[in-house]
Amino acid sequence: MVKAVVGANWGDEGKGKITDMMAADADIIVRFQGGANAGHTIVNNYGKFALHTLPSGVFYNHTTSIIGNGVALNIPVLIKEIKSIEEKGVPAPHILVSDRAQIVMPYHILFDQYEEERLGKASFGSTKSGIAPFYSDKYAKIGYQVQELFDEDLLKEKVVRTCEQKNVLLEHLYHKPLLTPVELLNTLHEYRDMIAPYVCDTSAYLWNAIKENKTILLEGQLGTLKDPDHGIYPMVTSSSTLAPYGCIGAGIPAQELKQVVTVCKAYSSAVGAGAFVSEIFGDEADELRRRGGDGGEFGATTGRPRRMGWFDCVASKYGCRMQGTTDVAFTVVDVLGYLDEIPVCVGYEIDGEVTTDFPVTSKLEKAKPVLKTLPGWKSDIRGIKKYEDLPENCRNYIEFIEKEIGFPITMVSNGPGREDIIYR
Repeated sequence: MVKAVVGANWGDEGKGKITDMMAADADIIVRFQGGANAGHTIVNNYGKFALHTLPSGVFYNHTTSIIGNGVALNIPVLIKEIKSIEEKGVPAPHILVSDRAQIVMPYHILFDQYEEERLGKASFGSTKSGIAPFYSDKYAKIGYQVQELFDEDLLKEKVVRTCEQKNVLLEHLYHKPLLTPVELLNTLHEYRDMIAPYVCDTSAYLWNAIKENKTILLEGQLGTLKDPDHGIYPMVTSSSTLAPYGCIGAGIPAQELKQVVTVCKAYSSAVGAGAFVSEIFGDEADELRRRGGDGGEFGATTGRPRRMGWFDCVASKYGCRMQGTTDVAFTVVDVLGYLDEIPVCVGYEIDGEVTTDFPVTSKLEKAKPVLKTLPGWKSDIRGIKKYEDLPENCRNYIEFIEKEIGFPITMVSNGPGREDIIYR
């Protein structure tokens, strides 16, 4: 059976914890898109980890972790990450890397930095991890697939063409140092040696696993609103964040995807620029940021303070619909226990009219939140294991959100640990 864990909103919803938890019953976990530009925070018996490329199921001895063909593969980051978890006592994970995955090159990271610098105030708020230049090259058909690392004649020819093309921009647009074929070839040789032990035809591996009735978990990065087609374009990522893309990014048939667990936070947060209708500011935002997550709301990759807001029913309903949600995992509910009252965004006012449908970006920029205030529960709910033992106002909050978004909340997370979960 194939399942997916994806985000409903801007990312940072708590997908890492849910994947880590669900991986206990999985055989294989697959990262199917994105790169090291975002992280999943995991708290378990080994400690606290911020994973950037590795799937969040690497902490179990019985699982195989796959880097799918849809991933932007930064090879040094992956190898460093494997070593870092082993140094903390995690048993060496079983990792496979798709021979069709494409490689983030050092010049992708440089171009990302140079372009944000060039744009100045009009920049996209990139993590500067090279993701947009990487995907640009992938779809321009000038990137490097992993399998190409093992064809020396091809590499020798291709590095010359790469340098010719990139150096035009480096010289005339960015006024930066030029690339050389020799250096580029040496880098590719280093990458080949690093990744060689892990490379295989992961699509064939997954096909055989499906035939053997193995449980496969697809792990997405970021959330619906960062999807390049259906998100807040252009302030989006460069690969599809939707569960259906998981089948493409892993190389499995679409009809095999049977369960989509979409993760929603009990409030909202976002990293980077772009429309954020329910955003709050000042002391109100600072307190929620300080109390939020499992140690404050700061980016797992960048450390940047996250933008904060109240739960957005409009965005979350849309986010769940686009993911093809079967189950909603509702996270960090425990964080809200300090509030007397909890505002919830239930609609958008645009040009004097109220809508509950998520609009295109140009209209989204004009939207003002329509808020409904619910009573808080003013208590610590960590440690509670049964839904009926939650305070009445907490249950009312969860059930109000469930009704507004129209998708079943089947899991409630009330703490950072993998055991801090309530099933409904």
